Amino acid sequence: MNKPTPEAKALSLFLMTFKSTNPECKAKSIHMNRLWDLVKADKMNQTRYAGEVQNTLNLFGGYAAVMEKTVEFYIKKTGVWQSNGNDKYSRDAKKIAEKILNKK
Repeated sequence: MNKPTPEAKALSLFLMTFKSTNPECKAKSIHMNRLWDLVKADKMNQTRYAGEVQNTLNLFGGYAAVMEKTVEFYIKKTGVWQSNGNDKYSRDAKKIAEKILNKK
C-alpha cells in the first residue's frame, strides 16, 4: 500500500484541525477515516479513495485553500509552523507558512 497523497495528508490535517469547531469537518473526518480503513483492508482501491479526497477538498475550497487555512490556524495558535518534512505536502506547507509569516 502506498502512503497517503499530499492531498490526502492536507485534507486529514485540515479536518483534524477544525473538527472540534465545525460539525461538517467532524462528519467528513469520520467518513474519510472509514474510507482510509477500507483502503488499508484492500476493500477500496486508492484511485477511488483519491477521488473522494479530491471531492472533499473541493468542498472546502481545494488543496491550496485547505493548506492555507490549516497553516494559518497553527501559526495563529503557536506563532510558528513546525512541520519539517521533505515531501510535497511539507514543502507546500512551508511555502505557505513563509508567505503568512512574511506578512506579519
